[in-house]
Amino acid sequence: MLRRASFLLVLISGLTSVAAMASDLSDLGPAIGSKIPHDLTAPDQEGVEQSFNTLTGEKGAVLVFFRSAKWCPFCQKQLIQMQAAQSGIKARGYKLIAISYDTVPQLAQFAGKRKIGYTLLSDQGSRIIDAFGIRNDTYASDHYAYGVPYPLILVVDSTGLVRAKLWEESYRDRPETVVILEAIDGL
Repeated sequence: MLRRASFLLVLISGLTSVAAMASDLSDLGPAIGSKIPHDLTAPDQEGVEQSFNTLTGEKGAVLVFFRSAKWCPFCQKQLIQMQAAQSGIKARGYKLIAISYDTVPQLAQFAGKRKIGYTLLSDQGSRIIDAFGIRNDTYASDHYAYGVPYPLILVVDSTGLVRAKLWEESYRDRPETVVILEAIDGL
């Protein structure tokens, strides 16, 4: 319960629940009710080209933007926790999709080692991340983290409309899976 109270922002169906949020993150990603700005065409961890149409469930998708499965321990922990939530997300008619700037081999290695059963998309070059307006621009082009997104979770319906946004102020913290399921249930 205390963990849920630390959650800084959850937007569901245009309703806003706001706690103190850093002003530079207040406009993070597409607005509730807007269409996602990219069709998610990218290879998955197996190298198979995917798109929004091939990835969504009956009701839509949960898009998890994360920094890196290769080097970010906070992302690795989140991705493992999302594996446990996958069945609950699927039972609600959504598919789980996680997106980072990692290469296909990096995602494949992580997915194999951690037995990840949902789609990891390789946005090498950060085209999707940039289209969503969530690139963390604090890294120089010669830094290994150049191109990473701010961690963000979007719940989108089957037509690509953003129905919920979840994030924490610090990249070290991520919304608990129960919060994601509650957001879906609130739609």
